[in-house]
Amino acid sequence: MGPGLFWNFPSKANCTVPQSLLQTMLLSRMAGMKEQQFTEEKPLLPEQRGQDTEMENCETLMPIGDWKEHDIETPYGMLHVVIRGAPKGNKPAILTYHDVGLNHKLCFNSFFHNEDMQEITKHFVVCHVDAPGQQIGASQMPQGYQYPTMDQLAGMLPSVVQHFGFKSIVGIGVGAGAYILAKFALIFPDLVEGLVLLNIDPNGKGWIDWATGKLSGLTSALPDTVLPHLFSQEELMNNTELVQSYRQQINNTINQVNLQLFWNMYNSRRDLEMNRSGTIINAKTLKCPVMLVVGDNAPAEEGVVECNSKLDPTNTTFLKMADSGGLPQLTQPGKLSEAFKYFLQGMGYIAYVKDRRLSGGPVPSASMTRLARSRTASLTSGSSIETSRIRGFTHTDSNEGQVSHTMEVSC
Repeated sequence: MGPGLFWNFPSKANCTVPQSLLQTMLLSRMAGMKEQQFTEEKPLLPEQRGQDTEMENCETLMPIGDWKEHDIETPYGMLHVVIRGAPKGNKPAILTYHDVGLNHKLCFNSFFHNEDMQEITKHFVVCHVDAPGQQIGASQMPQGYQYPTMDQLAGMLPSVVQHFGFKSIVGIGVGAGAYILAKFALIFPDLVEGLVLLNIDPNGKGWIDWATGKLSGLTSALPDTVLPHLFSQEELMNNTELVQSYRQQINNTINQVNLQLFWNMYNSRRDLEMNRSGTIINAKTLKCPVMLVVGDNAPAEEGVVECNSKLDPTNTTFLKMADSGGLPQLTQPGKLSEAFKYFLQGMGYIAYVKDRRLSGGPVPSASMTRLARSRTASLTSGSSIETSRIRGFTHTDSNEGQVSHTMEVSC
């Protein structure tokens, strides 16, 4: 299996429909009406474009500008959103959704301020979504407030897409945010071109886990109840500086009543209804390219492996990051940025991105970088029981002979 196969993701189409038709489609879906069909026009992949067009796309960058805050009205309440840049052509927006116990700043600031990531985001409008009441300075929800369900949180996102005029999105979600974005992609597949899902758990909690969580909530402060969801046992036992910092920030910057509501709703989630049984066309699973990410020994590892088993192996990549703990975007932002760069290149975007480790010149999408080399090393090791266990999920009886793009990567 050559290194090039890893990044050879199939491209998903951009929607190029009139705004009025997009609005009609969204409103129809929200009302439970039959989905409206429309024709999509696919963007040209790098090999289909001329060299001049490729370089032009590289040099025509999104203006950085300032972050702007918006409160957007949705069918299930107001949603706080922070955005930088404006939609450009057929390029998707990068839309993020944070985990429980965090907000967009606590979850993504380190990642998006990384130099490698900023080199990527010059090309795209970036939109951070805060779950209701989780943003810094949010007012406390009134007594008796019914927090939106996970399905309703996903149902809020079409209003964001419509409000800003996005044609489609590439989602980056962590934990609860990954679950919400996956649900959004299942309901509105035409609006999602790709997903990067960190620490996703597609399964609802059993009654034993639910009872354990309830008991823990009675005996521990809320931040200490949430921290085991975010960090690895090793990080918690060592009480690292990162854990101490986040314990303090969760306690001081997020309204505790609002956090409790979000935490309760996440723990009441149902299984994501996904499977890849039968033919790929008829399987009920994510249709877009997906990159699953988890840190080694992270609390979400088992859930991510389970999610991997339910996705189409031809457009799914499993990335397990060594030395990254429970939140890889905080502890290994450079490596995750590099993986995200390849993910976008495989979809036909960012044909060239400067690599600061080299001479500063453009790097072709097929170049063999440190991430690809470390991937090769991990794949050639036959002594890992864990690798064999994860690879066992990359094939199904119904897809015999099919080459899988889903694999474990330790970087």
